Amino acid sequence: MDAGAERTQFETAAADHDVTVTRTRAANFASTLEGVVEYPAVGVSLPIDGVSLADTAVETTLTPAKLDTARTGVTPVSFGIATLGTVFIESTTDGAEPVSLFPERHVAVLAASDVCPDLAAAVDRFGEELAAGPSSGIFATGPSATADMGGHVQGVHGPSDVHVIVVDDR
Repeated sequence: MDAGAERTQFETAAADHDVTVTRTRAANFASTLEGVVEYPAVGVSLPIDGVSLADTAVETTLTPAKLDTARTGVTPVSFGIATLGTVFIESTTDGAEPVSLFPERHVAVLAASDVCPDLAAAVDRFGEELAAGPSSGIFATGPSATADMGGHVQGVHGPSDVHVIVVDDR
């Protein structure tokens, strides 16, 4: 499967889990982000060439109060898994994990070149890096959901709304 087909499969699988996916280029990132963020918003640094939160109104100096009042959290993701529509969010010292979990909306920013066809390919590509790097991380597939209270409820243990921005980086 070529990279374009993997990205399309990722978008389809994510949509099956109530996740909206938007593709953009690095040059258009700030305007794309503006269209999906609800303010106040918090975020952490994004390690994709040409992509930054500096030209946005997203607050990057994190405090417990800002995290508590934020309606949107913006984080990078290490990779996406096309067959599952899943993203991996590495726990970072600047707070990617809480920023992805506490606000009602999570905006996950993914480099298009980091979409893997399936979990086995993701482990092959990132396994050594994951084993040597983060002490923890989150595999997220759609909004937080539970059926513990009877019916299906979203947003109980994490964001009730997830939006992935895929940045064409090559």
